[in-house]
Amino acid sequence: MSGSTFGKIFQVTTWGESHGKALGVVVQGCPPGIELNEAILQKALDKRKPGHGSTSTKRKEPDTPQILSGVFEGRTTGTPITIMILNQDAKSHDYSNIARIFRPGHGDITYLAKYGIRDYRGGGRASGRETAARVAAGAVAEAFLRQYQICVETVTLEIGGVRAARIDREFASTNYLECPDAEALLLIEQRIDAVKKEGDSLGGVLEITARNVPAGLGEPVFDKLDADLAKALMSIGAVKAVEIGAGCKTSQMTGFENNDQIIPSKPEFDKICDIVGVSITSNSDDIITGFETNNSGGILAGISNGDDIVARVHIKPIPSILKEQMTVDINGNPCPVSTQGRHDICAIPRINPVCRAMVWLVIADHLLRQKATASL
Repeated sequence: MSGSTFGKIFQVTTWGESHGKALGVVVQGCPPGIELNEAILQKALDKRKPGHGSTSTKRKEPDTPQILSGVFEGRTTGTPITIMILNQDAKSHDYSNIARIFRPGHGDITYLAKYGIRDYRGGGRASGRETAARVAAGAVAEAFLRQYQICVETVTLEIGGVRAARIDREFASTNYLECPDAEALLLIEQRIDAVKKEGDSLGGVLEITARNVPAGLGEPVFDKLDADLAKALMSIGAVKAVEIGAGCKTSQMTGFENNDQIIPSKPEFDKICDIVGVSITSNSDDIITGFETNNSGGILAGISNGDDIVARVHIKPIPSILKEQMTVDINGNPCPVSTQGRHDICAIPRINPVCRAMVWLVIADHLLRQKATASL
């Protein structure tokens, strides 16, 4: 395996480099009959493409997707779906000055150690541009999961140490940073402007919530739902930490504080069971499916419990900065470096749709795995 494939049943393989002719993805395992076209993909890609807001690179890519296979008359056929996105605004000459040196914070030195060769143009395969293919694949997963009313949303909790004090999801949907706090947004924008003038960059934290995910998704031990979510999100280049539910705060809690006490309720339980393909009966008048809190983040023992799945993702600062740093060249000689070219100041908000895409892919894969198990 090359490390470019993800998923067991709903499986995606991305390909291409930042400054190559194109990049794209092959999606296998998507059920037939799902409505899919370029317009659906474009809507998702528009949320990731560069050129929006003060944090974004000035590289202008239309990110126009082309569906090459797996779709007929606007619906999936059940065969592999191939999606291609042409690179149209690459300026490789911007990187000629770093062809023989290693940029701090980048994969230059590790790619050379692994392959003995590296594509220095925009980071090659290690570039954040690779994530356009993930977003396209995530749009396919979303199209499949739409029939189950599952939704995935993100809000930006923090950028550059400035954290939102309140969560107003409606407000978050109105600003390009997806910040849920109007006062924090103003402070964040001031922080971005100041750091940009210094030729530096910023990291941040975003929160992902998946709603209407049925109970029962996830596999025992190694393929736990939270383990696969963490792997999916950590596979994004800028992500350095993932929390599920209360996350790191659980280490400071007592068992009583951390446990989500269970309460009786009567949701549309038959609908949930039908989604995952399991017939469940109970002699009780009340089906126990409710929880007073959600410290577990919607996952218990690696299996979804029907509550909202909540994860927080910690994003590192963009390593490509104008501010001069020290490094070495390929001969080991010390030298200064200032990364020229067009780069984001902060991966947020362009990484938000990438995180959503990876969650869509994990849920689609596990739902199909549960259906396969239930049909045995």
